[in-house]
Amino acid sequence: MLHSVSIIESKRQKITKCHAFSERKYTPGTAYRAAHLANYEPAKELQLSQIGSAGCCALTTLKMRTYLVLWLWALASLSVDATVFFHRSAVIAGREMDRHKSKHEVPLRRAKRGWMWNQFFLQEEYMGSESLYIGKLHSDMDKDDGNVRYVLSGEGAGTVFVINENTGDLHVTRSLDRESKASYMLKAQAVNRHTGYPLEPETEFIVKVHDINDNEPKFPKEVYTATVPERSNAGTSVTQVIAEDADDEMFGLAAKLAYSISQGHPYFSVDQSTGIIRTVLGPSDMDRETREHYQVVIEAKDMGGARGGLTGSTIVNITLTDVNDNPPQFIRSTYSFSTLESTKIGTPIGRIRAVDADIGVNAEMDYSIIGGDGQDMFDITTDRVTQEGMLTVKKPLDFEKKKSYDLKIQVQNPRPMVDLRLPAVSTATVHISVEDVDEPPVFGRFTYIMEMKENAAVGSAAGSVSAMDPDIQHSPVRYSIDRHTDPDQIFNVHPGNGSIYLQKPLDREESAWHNISVVATEFKNRDKEQKSHVPVFIRVLDVNDNAPTLASFYETFVCENAKSGQKIQTITAVDADDPGSGHRFFFTLAPESLVRPNFTLKDNQDNTASIFTRRTGYRRLQQNSFQLTVIISDGDYPMQSSTGTLTVRVCTCDREGNMEMCAEALSGATGLSTGALVAILLCVIILLLIVVLFAALKRQKKKEPLIISKEDVRDNVVSYNDEGGGEEDTQAFDIGALRHPEVMEEGSKQRRDIMPSESLYPPPPLRRTAAAGLPSSRDNTDVRDFINQRVLENDCNPTAPPYDSLATYAYEGNSSVAESLSSLGSASSEEGCEQDYNYLSEWGPRFRKLADMYGGEDSDRDS
Repeated sequence: MLHSVSIIESKRQKITKCHAFSERKYTPGTAYRAAHLANYEPAKELQLSQIGSAGCCALTTLKMRTYLVLWLWALASLSVDATVFFHRSAVIAGREMDRHKSKHEVPLRRAKRGWMWNQFFLQEEYMGSESLYIGKLHSDMDKDDGNVRYVLSGEGAGTVFVINENTGDLHVTRSLDRESKASYMLKAQAVNRHTGYPLEPETEFIVKVHDINDNEPKFPKEVYTATVPERSNAGTSVTQVIAEDADDEMFGLAAKLAYSISQGHPYFSVDQSTGIIRTVLGPSDMDRETREHYQVVIEAKDMGGARGGLTGSTIVNITLTDVNDNPPQFIRSTYSFSTLESTKIGTPIGRIRAVDADIGVNAEMDYSIIGGDGQDMFDITTDRVTQEGMLTVKKPLDFEKKKSYDLKIQVQNPRPMVDLRLPAVSTATVHISVEDVDEPPVFGRFTYIMEMKENAAVGSAAGSVSAMDPDIQHSPVRYSIDRHTDPDQIFNVHPGNGSIYLQKPLDREESAWHNISVVATEFKNRDKEQKSHVPVFIRVLDVNDNAPTLASFYETFVCENAKSGQKIQTITAVDADDPGSGHRFFFTLAPESLVRPNFTLKDNQDNTASIFTRRTGYRRLQQNSFQLTVIISDGDYPMQSSTGTLTVRVCTCDREGNMEMCAEALSGATGLSTGALVAILLCVIILLLIVVLFAALKRQKKKEPLIISKEDVRDNVVSYNDEGGGEEDTQAFDIGALRHPEVMEEGSKQRRDIMPSESLYPPPPLRRTAAAGLPSSRDNTDVRDFINQRVLENDCNPTAPPYDSLATYAYEGNSSVAESLSSLGSASSEEGCEQDYNYLSEWGPRFRKLADMYGGEDSDRDS
């Protein structure tokens, strides 16, 4: 079994101790090998004798003392260069054995046992130039004959940690940092040097790195910001700052921090243990308006703040936040403003400013008027952007009534003060002067209502308006009517006294109300801006000047078998007048209708009348209709009356009195009104117009040509639905008109796509007139040469389109009196000779203009 041996280097000497402290398992009767101990004298060796159970019990009784010594030794190890911790102290065991030896005078011997070990200890930040020896591994199988080789594996094996394969000495090769890695897990094994086979199972152990104070405290931020309300009480918590130390807080005081303040006295303090920053001074000393920003430096020191500890610092910027501890104050105690008397309501006339040492919502102000003789005439509001008081006009001002006003205003914060003992409001006096302006005349009323009878004579007065100049001068006023409100000029106004009179007759039935506008200006100042308008409403009173008439055109019928006293119609009347007591109509038959009357009329006394038959039986063949003349009169003064005619037709009726046939169809009897008949007639007319229009469009519709464009015929195919004559058929598309300049008779035109029959279409006679000076050859070689030349030019033209095209050339014909004017008919055109146009002057007055053009040109050339 592997054992461990460790070396402790003190400042005086090196002491070799047996790492035999782990008594995890004890098996009596098993042979163990004892480790060799070297005491403080290098030449002396202490041989552990075999002891029995009594010796083991003695060691057990010292267990508590051993732990105490180990703890004290751990504190002292901070000043030792290299330290190895063991589970128990071999030195203490040696001393106990020496004590027993001196007491009994015989060396004590202990029974052989195995040491169960599992960890080594190493202090971090070793700065030596050589590898540091941290312990020794030894196996029970090692007889010191060189057959055992020690092998190390695990974390850092071979790089950080190395082992002497012959002796089992364990070294660390470089300085370690506990903050980077606090422990290393290693494995050790003893193997046969020659065969390589393991002699024992692999054993695992830990190397722990002990901490030293090599890291100063650090704050997460270099600069902190915090706020605290001004006028806070002493001891108010501001903020907390916490530093961190990378050292092991479980070992010693390397990570125990203490906080202190190095800058910020005497305003703030910091708690030594928690890092909480608090205020020190009272409310009167922490005033934001005096000082707003503070910079505090906080230090954190490890080792519990003891001397020699490492220190870290940070900056805390503390700002005092505002509270409402200052009331607003007016800059001045008296303010003066002036405004025109014509200032409109709501117009600002001035601004009043107060100051407040606070900021934000604590600096908001509310202005109010608390007194003065102008409290009802003016108002004050707060501009929330500038926190100024705006004075505005509340009611119309009048310089002639009051020339100045005095106001007492007040300002205060809408939020309450933190200290109720402080004054919360401030007051000031405002003097406002009203300035005079040239004002337009003012009417005595806002509106005027007048009445006038419709039969009033021209020149009659409807009433009068009155206006006066409100200025001190009281200038005379001139009146006029705005003609935009009286375009017919029915009324006029006297310019001096404002009397409104009639210029044209009135008619209530045409217009019952007249709304005009009267304008008042000063006689001396006729400025457009200095005008006043007042509406005048004139009501036209009714006069009984219209006679009543029948309400509609009445047309009724009577049956041939009607009985006497049968009612056949009820009539009523209308009147354009509007009497105050309402209409009252009277109905009577005209005198001519009373001669041998066939019908009677009864006034129903409710503005209606009924028509009754006076005899039994009527003959349609004897008289098919009757005309009744009715006189309608009203009950107003002066009485007006008119006559109306009622037509009664005689009809054949059934037993129930329903009309069957009349001499003339009655629109009412057939169930069709006049409007219905007119609508039917209009529908018939519209249908006739549609038919005529359709026929006209069909007649004017043109047949679509076979070839729409003369310029592009590449995709046009003409189908005749006729069977051709084959390749020898040369008559289907005859171009004889180009080859033979004869003119065919109009009445004998033939189809050119088929061969005409000789019996049905005899060849028509042809006329032929040779042009003057041209050959009369039937072949017309000039036309053929011209066409061939044009075909050759098109075939050789590189810009011609890549498809068949149709070229059209005009030919004047030989029947013209002027013969041909084309260059095709000029024999000398190809030679470039000049043409003689003198003959044009012999053709008469029609060609005089042409003769002057060409004849003059020749004369110019000759000259």
